[in-house]
Amino acid sequence: MKTVALAAAMAALPVVAMADVTGPTVSGTRLDIVAQGSVKRVPDVAIISAGVITTARDAKSAMASNAAAMARVLAALRGAGVAERDLATAQIGLNPQYRYVENQAPIVTGYQANNSVTVRFRDIAKSGAILDALVSAGANQISGPTLTLDKPEAAQDEARIDAIKTARSRAELYAKASGLTVKRIVAISETNNISGPMPMPYMRAQMADAAPKSEIVPGEQEIGVSVTVTFELS
Repeated sequence: MKTVALAAAMAALPVVAMADVTGPTVSGTRLDIVAQGSVKRVPDVAIISAGVITTARDAKSAMASNAAAMARVLAALRGAGVAERDLATAQIGLNPQYRYVENQAPIVTGYQANNSVTVRFRDIAKSGAILDALVSAGANQISGPTLTLDKPEAAQDEARIDAIKTARSRAELYAKASGLTVKRIVAISETNNISGPMPMPYMRAQMADAAPKSEIVPGEQEIGVSVTVTFELS
């Protein structure tokens, strides 16, 4: 009786279909092509790190002096038109400074405080004025830039189209050399996004009215996509 009840309960359970994980069936000749597509764009966003390093005899004085200096730096950035969303604290640190004497324990001689922010430039042409404002306000630590596109999606899509065209052209070449024709595309997978070789960004000083002016030179950046395309030849 129990066996009959168990069988009935199992029959009432919903049937779960097993997914076919073997992939599309290829009746002809299979050809796998890995192709890259790319486009070039001039970066429209630059990111730098800027900060202040201060030293004092005691930790409290070092931090207080650093906070005051950083407040001036942030005020200069805001005054130069950098929006709040483009400013972010990157690091705050405090470290003792030592004097080392042979055969003696290290002696603390003072403290070094540091504070830095990342700054995003959405108008690279204005970077020179902002960099100079930073230094004038007391920033003594600047590094970067990192150059990128604010909205890379359109460029990436163009690179994808280029990659598919390249894969298709290569498949036609293989098919012709083999006495076959390209019947269809069986599968497409994007393996990775790549940023190809590009000039290293740099900051340079420009002379204007005998006064040096810093400038970020964006150069050109390559946006690329790598795809794997499976074709069926017949």
